[in-house]
Amino acid sequence: MAKQYETVIGLEVHVELATKTKIFCGCSTAFGGEPNTHTCPVCTGMPGSLPVLNRQVVEYAAAVGLATNCTITQNCKFDRKNYFYPDNPQNYQISQLYLPICRNGHVDIELPDGTTKAIRIHEIHMEEDAGKLVHDEWSDVSYVDFNRSGVPLIEIVSEPDMRNADEVIAYLDKLRLIIQYLGASDCKLQEGSMRADVNLSVREAGSSVFGTRTETKNLNSFSAIAHAIEAERDRQIDILEEGGQVVQETRRWDDNKAYSYAMRSKEDAQDYRYFPDPDLVPLHISDEWLEQIRARQPEFKTEKMARYREEFGIPDYDIGIITDSKKLADLFEETTAACGQPKKVSNWIMGELMRLLKEKEMEPEEISFSPKNLAKLIELVEAGTINGNVAKDVFEVIFEQDADPEAYVREHSLGQVSDEGALRAAVEKVIADNPQSVEDYRSGKEKAIGFLVGQTMKAMKGKANPGMVNRILKELL
Repeated sequence: MAKQYETVIGLEVHVELATKTKIFCGCSTAFGGEPNTHTCPVCTGMPGSLPVLNRQVVEYAAAVGLATNCTITQNCKFDRKNYFYPDNPQNYQISQLYLPICRNGHVDIELPDGTTKAIRIHEIHMEEDAGKLVHDEWSDVSYVDFNRSGVPLIEIVSEPDMRNADEVIAYLDKLRLIIQYLGASDCKLQEGSMRADVNLSVREAGSSVFGTRTETKNLNSFSAIAHAIEAERDRQIDILEEGGQVVQETRRWDDNKAYSYAMRSKEDAQDYRYFPDPDLVPLHISDEWLEQIRARQPEFKTEKMARYREEFGIPDYDIGIITDSKKLADLFEETTAACGQPKKVSNWIMGELMRLLKEKEMEPEEISFSPKNLAKLIELVEAGTINGNVAKDVFEVIFEQDADPEAYVREHSLGQVSDEGALRAAVEKVIADNPQSVEDYRSGKEKAIGFLVGQTMKAMKGKANPGMVNRILKELL
């Protein structure tokens, strides 16, 4: 009988924090920029330079810890992790090993079958990022860009509690939402501001002994993570089935080839020769400071969903989509506050806004129009100033340019025509020009009136009041 195997997965998730400056110096953390322009003696590891801790990094790290049910280490310190690599200018990384800022937390994930599962968090620690190597294969050289060196990170280390890709994706999605709601990071996997390393081993089903784990790096999308997990699980099972031994190593995933390859043998803590950083004093987080951080915790997705059901009465499906992004939730709440029409706001977000985001391959975080302009558009439709078709065209302009809809409608003479005489004349002409459709309608084909309404709208350049057009058509027919 073939052996059954269980997959055991733990994650190390690195999150770039949304501070304006780096963790130990005043250089910009902005993404992009010409190579080596966001640098100074501190983040390029020049002799004699001294690090100064960025207070905001501590606040973000503690806030994430509180939101993930961790114990906050109120007296913690930084350590040096020694390793030698071209993009690591000091030949060590300032990190936390002995006293990480957050320990012993958990998050509850919702699985596709509707059940929930607690994933334990071993620790969260603060550290600095390394630089970036740019390999030029044409001239066979590598360049070093230190713009990213010293960018503040938190590393969230889970316990090995996950068993498949679904659980891993649910856990990452939960972390992403928590951190985005806190404003601690944008968590864009494609820009590297959230990166996950997957520690994976397999063991015979029913065994309590862990197998030998490997760490897979270079995973910058949820789909890449899912593919890498399946491939590494299969690779390890094949080795064990053939009587071999899995080697503890770091592997690099190539998503284009759907293949991973060994980078180096996996180091343990002692290989890095950690010791307390002598240039940084121990950090004390007072009870008062911790309470201030706790008081600033926002309303997260789960609480928002419950409140939206109670307060706004919009469908659960809409609520799920809107609260899945802090940007969409803020847009919904601010627009509703301005116009008092939660269902209408939800309809615009779920319909036209989602369509445009998909068309333009944009994330909700890239939305740049103001809630007050969407609220004004909804009020123009409700007041009968413009009809639904015109409103959709105006919304595209708001989406692109954040235009004031009232001014735009006025300047382009888009106001809805509700003049009985003008509409009656247009309808009479359409009836005269389309005898076949008139005959179809009179012989019981109800749908024929839709064509006649369309022809009238076309004749009125889309500005006719559709309700009045319908009424006049039915009266004349």
